[in-house]
Amino acid sequence: MHKNKKILLVEDDESLGYLLTEYLKMKDFDIVWKKNGTTALDTLQHDYFDLIILDVMMPEMDGFTLAKRIKQQHDETPFIFLTARSMKIDVLKGFSLGAVDYLKKPIDEEELVVRLNTLLNTLSTKKVSSGIEKKEYVIGDYIFKNDNLQLVYKNEVFQLTNRENKLLYLLVSKQNELCTHKEILNSIWAKNDFFSKKSLNVFISRLRKYLNNDPSIKIDNIHNQGFILKVEEKK
Repeated sequence: MHKNKKILLVEDDESLGYLLTEYLKMKDFDIVWKKNGTTALDTLQHDYFDLIILDVMMPEMDGFTLAKRIKQQHDETPFIFLTARSMKIDVLKGFSLGAVDYLKKPIDEEELVVRLNTLLNTLSTKKVSSGIEKKEYVIGDYIFKNDNLQLVYKNEVFQLTNRENKLLYLLVSKQNELCTHKEILNSIWAKNDFFSKKSLNVFISRLRKYLNNDPSIKIDNIHNQGFILKVEEKK
């Protein structure tokens, strides 16, 4: 059931990071290993993951701080903590930040695989039962596959982040109609403030870049109101 599930491991310990990466690859997981929070966040900007494994005690940016950033920027991506910090207060903090599990080091590799399989199966079941409509949408010369976060142009595939996917879905669902700042920000960012609007503009720029192969597609900025995804009919 877990085959090809993509996992991001954020672990600064060289030995443990290497061991877990190689072992999980042997078990058919698609795993990417990053050694600090900064590179992990950079990776999340352009890649999709089914689950993230976080160490807590890392230099520069600890796992709890990284978890907060993940919740803000990639709120649909589930994460777990794998850490030597086992005090009750740390466990409670981990769950309060939105972790779906909190595993204590040292952990047996076989046990980790069992826990991962159980979590991924549970998360997959919840996703299916949530009633979210899964479809493919034609946008000019593109195909938008919102079920697997992909935008396809001929033989080129753009893997979207969760937030890019949600934003494009909103624009597509109201194609050629105004999608207001308030609607977008409340739905995706869960807040409507200056910094969220700045972030929204960055994501709009990314979508424009993905869609620039087809001149019939435009995302128009309606000043102080919102955005319209316009697709001209081809003659």
